[in-house]
Amino acid sequence: MCRWLAYWGTPVLLDTILYKPTHSLIDQSLHSKLGVETTNGDGFGVGWYSQHNDTPALLRDVGPAWNNRNLRELADHVQSSLFFAHIRASTGTAVQQSNCHPFRHGRWMFMHNGAITDFPLLRRDLTLLVDPRLYPYIEGTTDSEVMFYLALTFGLDQDPPAAVARMAGVVERVGHEHGVEFPLQMTLAVTDGARVWAFRYSSARASRSLFYSNRVEALRRLHPDVAFLRELSEESRLIVSEPLGDLPGAWKEVPESSYGVVQPGLDELHRFAPAAV
Repeated sequence: MCRWLAYWGTPVLLDTILYKPTHSLIDQSLHSKLGVETTNGDGFGVGWYSQHNDTPALLRDVGPAWNNRNLRELADHVQSSLFFAHIRASTGTAVQQSNCHPFRHGRWMFMHNGAITDFPLLRRDLTLLVDPRLYPYIEGTTDSEVMFYLALTFGLDQDPPAAVARMAGVVERVGHEHGVEFPLQMTLAVTDGARVWAFRYSSARASRSLFYSNRVEALRRLHPDVAFLRELSEESRLIVSEPLGDLPGAWKEVPESSYGVVQPGLDELHRFAPAAV
C-alpha cells in the first residue's frame, strides 16, 4: 500500500508540508505507523499547480523519497496553494516511473492508496471499459491508473463524485463476475486544480486510514504558539493517509464509506457508495 497527502489553501513551500512536520510524509516513507507496510520505498511523486498554468506539474521517480536530492531541492523552492504528494509501496506491479502517482490528464490529477483485488485477473475486462479516446494516454500498468481513466470515462469532468461512484461500481461488478468477494480497497484523491475530492471506501467496509485537518481557527486556539498556523488562511486544509506532526486535536478521521470536498467556502462531507453503470 502507499501513503499520500493533499494540500489546499494558502500558498506554501512544499518543504513546509513534506519535510518539516514531525512524522512528515518523508518520515512516513521509512516509518509508517498506520500503513500495511512500514516502509514505502517503491517510488514517489509530487504534483502541484501554479498561478500561471491550469495543468499541474509532476515530479515522479522510482527511488525512495527519503534520499531524493531533486525532491529536496524542489521542495525548498516551489510554492503552491494546491499540491499532491504520494509515496508508493507496490502491490505487485512494476517499480517504474509511469507507475508512480499522482497521475495526470489535462487539468486533472489523481492518486490512490489501496488495490483492486486480483487485478491481473480483472485487468482486461476493466481496461476494455475505458473510453477508446482516453485509452492511449494510459502509460503504466497499475490498477490505480486504470481506476483514474475509468473515472474520466464515466464523467469526471462533469460530476467527480458520480464518476468515482460509477468507477467503483464497475470494479465491484467485474470483480464479482470473476468470483472476487471484496474487489476494491481505496482511499483516493482527485482534483481539477480548484477543488479536491477525497474518498474512503472498500468492498469489505474496512478501508485504509484517511484523515483531514481541523479548521485552522480551531487549531490556533488549541496551539497559539505554533507560528506556522498564523500564516494560513481559515480555509486551508490537509488530507492525509496518516497524521503529520504531533499537535493534539489537529486531525479528524474521514468516516468509512464517505467522501469530502475541499473548496472555497464551506467544505463538504458526504456518504459514498458505488453506483451501477
